[in-house]
Amino acid sequence: MMEFIERDITERLLEWKNSADRKPLIIRGARQIGKSWAVEYFGKRYYDNLAVFNFDRKRELADVFQRTKDPKRIIDELTFFTDKPLLPEKTLIFFDEIQECKDALNALKYFCEDAPEYHIIAAGSLLGVAIDEGNYSFPVGKVNFLQMYPVSFRGFVRAADSSLYEHIASLAGKAAS
Repeated sequence: MMEFIERDITERLLEWKNSADRKPLIIRGARQIGKSWAVEYFGKRYYDNLAVFNFDRKRELADVFQRTKDPKRIIDELTFFTDKPLLPEKTLIFFDEIQECKDALNALKYFCEDAPEYHIIAAGSLLGVAIDEGNYSFPVGKVNFLQMYPVSFRGFVRAADSSLYEHIASLAGKAAS
């Protein structure tokens, strides 16, 4: 029985984390493919702290973003909603279900411009659809996008049977990771 599937997106998230050009990241993808799980796994594995802010579960989070666009003030106010320290470069700040708060999505611009030291990832179940339909506005070039897909066959085989994965990788002439 499989307990854990290493997702291919983890490598791309690590590239984002280590990028000199890192901007707040928006993860797009279909519903129920594991976006939240993948981000939380990544945050726990590669950061000292992970602070999750779910706009669907805590509707009062929207008030923070309606009052200000100043990243320092937003960070100060978000500390009341978590027991994790919000430290630059040490804490992954995850805005989950961000489609529930247009102001939070818009605030990503100001994090890019005024507080790039904070590592922020945003995701949401219907975020991709809302962005494509033009229901949200945010400046182009102030965020990075990453498309996530369901578990790949490669990922499934890697989790189900590592020896089979190694065999398939050797047949394909690729080094197994």
